[in-house]
Amino acid sequence: MTLSTEWIQAIRIRQKQGLPEKIAEKTKLHIKDTVAISLAAQKRAPTAHQSMLAMAMGASGTGKVIGSPMRLPPGHAAFCNTALAHALDFDDINDLARIHPTPISLAAALAAADAGKPPAIDLVTAVALGNELLCRMGKAIEPKGVGADANWFLSQLFGYFGAAITAGLVLGLTDEELRHAIGLAYMQAAGGKEAGVGTGSQARSIYPAFASMGGVQAALLASQGVTAPSSSMDGPTGFFRIYFGQNLAESQQSILLHTETWAFADTSIKLFPSCRYSHPFIQAALLLRGKTEAQEISRIVIGANETAAMLCRPLAERCRPRTLQDAKFSIPFMVAFALVHGRVDLNNLTEKALDDSNVLQLASLIEIKPAQDNLPGLPPGDIRIFTKSEEFHSVYSLSPDTDPNAVKDKFVQCCSAAEITLPEALWGQLTKQLDYDLADALVNCYK
Repeated sequence: MTLSTEWIQAIRIRQKQGLPEKIAEKTKLHIKDTVAISLAAQKRAPTAHQSMLAMAMGASGTGKVIGSPMRLPPGHAAFCNTALAHALDFDDINDLARIHPTPISLAAALAAADAGKPPAIDLVTAVALGNELLCRMGKAIEPKGVGADANWFLSQLFGYFGAAITAGLVLGLTDEELRHAIGLAYMQAAGGKEAGVGTGSQARSIYPAFASMGGVQAALLASQGVTAPSSSMDGPTGFFRIYFGQNLAESQQSILLHTETWAFADTSIKLFPSCRYSHPFIQAALLLRGKTEAQEISRIVIGANETAAMLCRPLAERCRPRTLQDAKFSIPFMVAFALVHGRVDLNNLTEKALDDSNVLQLASLIEIKPAQDNLPGLPPGDIRIFTKSEEFHSVYSLSPDTDPNAVKDKFVQCCSAAEITLPEALWGQLTKQLDYDLADALVNCYK
């Protein structure tokens, strides 16, 4: 029995069991969060808007885009919806898996429902199963930010499979067709990390969108009878061997195929619109703010493991980013920004921040020192501030738990950025009903 076959069996077991109430409620919360981010991105993320224009060139169809009257081919619509959800760097993330699940699963589910056939599964269940699959893939390889996993945006690389399975479940594919969808997703798999490690572009803001589009296309191809090898995941040239150097060990397969617990349960909703690795450092900086005046600071030392150090190199460029996306992916800049402003949100972390002289001055004082082991999950934020006479030290570790009230506050913040007049009413509307008519209901919610 191939890994693809066992994988589909595990997915069917979860589908048959149904969603635990806590997972269903959590999924609804993450969908509402993703919707609000997407609406804000319509107004605040030029790269997402440019992507929508590119996907619309010479194309029309039935696929709906959140917050837009556009109608595109389903795969193109999936691309646009994921681009919107990720472009502000505000989307959910599973720290242990290093995956942004909901932007991919939600876009794939909506696109598949727009493909013509009545959905074979409800929206919340489709998104929850897709999210679980993605989180399980990430946990199975135990990413530490060094070795093979450091080369890939795992959300993109694994996202092709998550989108394919999510779309396939909505389309009502058979087990055999789902196996073909996995193989067709493998034929497209990509996700090299240079778009994030390199500087000077906005491309990082849309990388998971390619996975959503490819996964939906894989499911649609399988639905029309296109076949692919069942050995796509664990054959001699299968996915894990090609991308990670070896097939999954038995212990890793057990993680991937486990059906008794939910890996998605540990997925966090971001409260800052920046790369997740900057968040513990932002929190550590906020704890230090007020200990001394900015003009008295002579040095700032950031203790970083290898993964966090990727967001600090090259230091000169990270301290003076050229694009807003570079700023969001820079621990030094975000630390300086938090120390100066005392908050990080959509209203103050804008293009204007790139020229903030107070932030740039503090950033120029930052040094990076090796610290902490490279372990699964998110490293703690470790910051030391020095004046001529004193030293202040802060270490902050993030929890995956998110206060629902904080999520609602974020929802309102995103709606404000989107120029939506009645965010509370929209929250109530989405709380009452989440289904495949979601995009239609959001077209006219702006001022």
